[in-house]
Formats: sequence, structure tokens, C-alpha cells
Amino acid sequence: MIFLLFFLSLVALRIGELILSNNNEKWLLANGAVEYGKQHYPWMIALHISFFISLLVEYYFQTAHSCNYYLLFSFCVLIALKVWVITSLGKYWNTKIYHIPNAGLIKKGAYKYFKHPNYAIVIVEIAIIPLMFHLYFTAIVFSILNAAMLYVRISEENKILQQR
Repeated sequence: MIFLLFFLSLVALRIGELILSNNNEKWLLANGAVEYGKQHYPWMIALHISFFISLLVEYYFQTAHSCNYYLLFSFCVLIALKVWVITSLGKYWNTKIYHIPNAGLIKKGAYKYFKHPNYAIVIVEIAIIPLMFHLYFTAIVFSILNAAMLYVRISEENKILQQR
């Protein structure tokens, strides 16, 4: 039961992030933003959808079900950190890569201390979420796939940041 509640909450969180991203995208485009990384974005979406499917499938085939509440607490801390990251970027936060020419670099909040704080959070989330329910296959496979995706994505973002 806790897995189902957690899973549905996680889906709701991700849908909320996509709605916020879509609203911010409209503002970004209205302010002259240019999108980068279009080629890898569908793969990133596929990765995250596959992650959710893998969670369900592995949990379904698991014989013993339990939750690690320390990891659940850690996940809650990650959500608070993600809120900090999103509020640090404000209207600039997006799941896609946008750049507004001549816009200044955000150096407040989480971005005052880290170059890519959102990705650090995602790395930990991809590991913690399945480990919370002892879903080791999903934790290992998607940590590796996510690392490959983030290598591509961060490389793309760094190219844009170097142009400033």
C-alpha cells in the first residue's frame, strides 16, 4: 500500500513539474529563448517513463515488500532541495534546455553553490526511489542509463554556458 501511495505521489509530482515547465516554456519563448538539445529530449522522456514502468514491474515481481523509511525521509529532503532549485531559477526553470540571448546567468539560491544542482538531485533520486523499496535492478540499470543521459545533457548545457 505504501508503494502505491508513494508511486502515485511521485507521478503527481512529475506531472506538476511538467505543467510548471510548460508554463515557463511559454514565458521563455515569449522572451526570445532558443531551445537546445532537441535531439536528446525525447530519449530523456523515454528514460523517465521507462523508469516508472520498471519500478512497477520490479515491485510486482518482488516476493517481499517493505519500505526503507530512512530513504523515504531522504527523498523528502531531495524534494525540498528540488523546490529550492526550481525557485532559484524561477521562470527560467525548465525540463528542456532554453537560453535567452544576453540574459544573465542565475547565480542565486542553489546556483550560488553548484553549477548543476538539479542534476545532482536527479542522480540521487534515480537511486533512492527504487532502493527505498529494494528494487535493485531498477536502481542499478537506471542509474547507469541516467548517467549516460546526463553526460549528453550537461555537455549540451555547458556548450551554451560557455558562449556567454
